[in-house]
Amino acid sequence: MDIVVLAGGLSSERDVSFKSGTMVAKALRNRGHRALVLDVFMGYSDAECDVTDIFENSEANSVKVADIPTEAPDLDAIIASRADKSPSFFGPNVIKICQMADIVFMALHGGDGESGKVQAAFDLYGIKYTGNDYVSSAISMSKQLTKNVFERVGVPTPAGTSLKKEDRAGFKFEKYPCIVKPNCGGSSIGVTIVENPTELDAALDAAFEWEDEVVIEQFIKGREFSDGVIEGKALPVIEIAPKQGFYDYKNKYAAGSAVETCPAEISPEATAQMQKFAEKAFVSLGLTTYARMDFMMDEDGNMYCLEANTLPGMTPTSLLPQEAAQVGMDFEDLCEHLIQVSLKKYR
Repeated sequence: MDIVVLAGGLSSERDVSFKSGTMVAKALRNRGHRALVLDVFMGYSDAECDVTDIFENSEANSVKVADIPTEAPDLDAIIASRADKSPSFFGPNVIKICQMADIVFMALHGGDGESGKVQAAFDLYGIKYTGNDYVSSAISMSKQLTKNVFERVGVPTPAGTSLKKEDRAGFKFEKYPCIVKPNCGGSSIGVTIVENPTELDAALDAAFEWEDEVVIEQFIKGREFSDGVIEGKALPVIEIAPKQGFYDYKNKYAAGSAVETCPAEISPEATAQMQKFAEKAFVSLGLTTYARMDFMMDEDGNMYCLEANTLPGMTPTSLLPQEAAQVGMDFEDLCEHLIQVSLKKYR
């Protein structure tokens, strides 16, 4: 198949997305596909050009990226660097090339790529893509909407509230420690653990740098886990233990900064319960293809589902591929399987 691996964009997770896209494309080429890594925002060339044969040498025509930097990207600089200066999220020739593909593998993370906006546009253009539809993606992208759904269906989640920038004056939170994070952000960018009321303003400043709505919720002290779900079936649970601090942007992507154990070393009963919550969260959000649920477990063994990731990281050492490996699915198998699962939407 001719496959566009769509990455980049204007998310705080732009660099992470390129890493996922590069690894996915390599795996798909090893399976005999012609896979092209394309930056959804920068596009291909600065003007309309002949892209008829772009898949003929897909590797040479792909975006080339280095390893993930330790700092989040400067999005203003990226916007300023696009030659055509168009306000469109889609760069030159992106739609045309995606229409030429048999399917688009969505390697986007966060921002408009994971919010359902790109999915909705692709539906209108008749472009096939991996992952969930635009409605479930949009709901899952909002941490507050996700929490509302979890509370309604009985999936435990930390108590908290959301706050818009214009309502900030006079805001107070009653229970500490708490955690402040952008409502639609990812990779723990703009996230702060707040120990007392005097630290709240600085934490809100950090979160509001990324978007105009934030979530403030109960901080759960304990162990961190994640559980992928494919077509409603939970994979083995993985535990993430940062060597220092919490699982922030640096600890997620700097080699050797966290210990990841899969299957997680918890009791069979706790494993089954977490998988049950992951599957229930998946269904309640309207997800149908694949996603990853993040959990905390406190010192008393109580579980809390934090959020759903509808386009989880996709490098061989990312969490979802590690979980899939435990059921005999290597990285190339997983990439191929996610395409086949996603194509069911169009049958």
